[in-house]
Amino acid sequence: MVKFKRDHYGYIFIAPFIIAFLIFGLYPVYNTFYLSFTDTTLLGGDANFVGLTNFTRLFADNVFMKAVKNTWIIWILNFIPQIGIALLLAVWFTSLRLRLKGVGVWRALFFLPNLLMPAAIAALFFSLFSFYGPVNQFLVRAGILPEAMQFLQNQTIARGLVIFIQWWMWFGATIILLMAGMTAIPTALYESAMIDGANERQMLWRITIPLLKPILIFVFVTSLVGGMQIFDIPYLLTDGRGSPAGSIMTNNILMYLKFSSSKGHIGAASAVGVLVFIMTCICAFGIFYFLREKK
Repeated sequence: MVKFKRDHYGYIFIAPFIIAFLIFGLYPVYNTFYLSFTDTTLLGGDANFVGLTNFTRLFADNVFMKAVKNTWIIWILNFIPQIGIALLLAVWFTSLRLRLKGVGVWRALFFLPNLLMPAAIAALFFSLFSFYGPVNQFLVRAGILPEAMQFLQNQTIARGLVIFIQWWMWFGATIILLMAGMTAIPTALYESAMIDGANERQMLWRITIPLLKPILIFVFVTSLVGGMQIFDIPYLLTDGRGSPAGSIMTNNILMYLKFSSSKGHIGAASAVGVLVFIMTCICAFGIFYFLREKK
């Protein structure tokens, strides 16, 4: 029977995670890269190596470029108010001067949308803004609109709804993360700053923001990864093809459409996934670089 030294037992305990990561984490990434250089289809038996053909076709495809543009617009326009409002509320909730009451209740209410299933939220907003939905009924009866409107067929409104839903679902979680980081900052720093005559704005930019950099990096990177993978809300809110006029077509919707086409172009879908992966990694490294601790 094999005997292990006391120092080697740690490897046994971490082995399940390492094995699971290699099988379900690293191998799918490798396989996606491999498939992106082939013409593999769902029904085809052979997988021929085609080099960069899939990537060349993607960059020549206006639909792909539009999907990339839509993905960035949706993420940026929901993340800016998300981080801004979350930072403002976190400052209020942790302020020693304001001492707001019921902070736990407000925090729970803001976090509540994050607990809901995206499919349920998409179904809710689809019902609210459908042609015979409550929003149209209220606006027509109140005389604001002369007749019912196809909200989900309007490019601006459809995109605005996706942006709002993404913000509404995630800004509560951002508040909790920022509050956790702020409560870890020693109060002695703020007391010293107040004695020196610093105001709230100066303490925010000179103390809070610099010491929140690790939390901000985590929030930026996780939000970026989630934003580049947005799929369920825009897919379920309309016809599943990024309508109207492809205004909410995202990278993952395009990848799914290529995968679920009549021939099931796995190679083309994998090429989309590889480009999204590379784009996300480059932007994540940029975030780490610009928010790093400078000596």
